[in-house]
Amino acid sequence: MHTELERDYHDTEWGVPLHEDRALFEFLCLEGAQAGLSWRTILAKRGNYRDAFEQFDIARCAKLTDARLERLLTDPGIVRNRLKVYSVRDNARAALEAIAEYGSLDAFLWSFVDGEPVLNAWKTMREAPTHTPASDRMSKTLKKRGFRFVGTTICYAMMQATGMVNDHVTGCFRYRQVAAGA
Repeated sequence: MHTELERDYHDTEWGVPLHEDRALFEFLCLEGAQAGLSWRTILAKRGNYRDAFEQFDIARCAKLTDARLERLLTDPGIVRNRLKVYSVRDNARAALEAIAEYGSLDAFLWSFVDGEPVLNAWKTMREAPTHTPASDRMSKTLKKRGFRFVGTTICYAMMQATGMVNDHVTGCFRYRQVAAGA
């Protein structure tokens, strides 16, 4: 059973091509925070994450101090896993380097799908993979650049969420809408 929050997220955000650096960074961090947990948990805490992590402003997250990150470890509004909390700062710093090289986080991340959404045609979600060669490449590259919590499954979930791949099942009303750019 899906919550109203999950339905709204699916019906308005999930799978829609996203090209804004701050929002892409948010998804990268939230998908990492979700590792080992349910997306429902992270989605319910999303507002708290935005408040805790400077609305995912990349430059501001890169400057988070150890003292600030330690305080966040006491915040019940987020997942209080030390490695996950500190990964936001590490990821912001790595993202700034990618932005300096590629011009934007958008250009860097979307390069793994050649800048265009991959349109899949699954009849059921069981057909959808948990990773692909593209997410494998993304994960390997991100790790080499110093990103944390970016395993291939996490990368694929981010690719799904941000519309790099359209994994709405073909019978879903959003499948054709997202494919058509709606």
